[in-house]
Amino acid sequence: MREKPKQQMRIWAMWCHLSALLAWIVLFFLVFLGVPLYLPLNLLAPLLIWRFKKARYPWIDFQGKESLNFQISLTFYTLIVIIISLIVILTSFSVALTTNGAVNQINITLDGLVITFLSLILLILLLQSYLVTFAAIKAFRGQHYRYPLTIRILR
Repeated sequence: MREKPKQQMRIWAMWCHLSALLAWIVLFFLVFLGVPLYLPLNLLAPLLIWRFKKARYPWIDFQGKESLNFQISLTFYTLIVIIISLIVILTSFSVALTTNGAVNQINITLDGLVITFLSLILLILLLQSYLVTFAAIKAFRGQHYRYPLTIRILR
């Protein structure tokens, strides 16, 4: 049977997960304020925690890799949704312009597309907040947890 990690290790492992969630909140707050920014801030804090604590604590090494892999995957998925949404919006806008569509029809099309892709981003954020919170609780309890749909870059 595996030995349960010490409390200090478990707290740092929990912060590996929660710091990424806090970084997403900061990032979206900045975007909400009008700062056009897409930096993977969600990678910075878990990377720093993992980098400085992994040599002393093997539990943080495992949890840090898992958190970073999930955040890299999530950043990649979000970037894909943003790129696809921009392509679809620009394509539909150009089709509407070339077919001499009415201004009202163009507005309805663009509004529908924007709502659809914002809904996808919101779904990704809700899923991420649930999974990160769940992983942080598991890490604090000293239990192993693997994120679903994660590209395992760090092994």
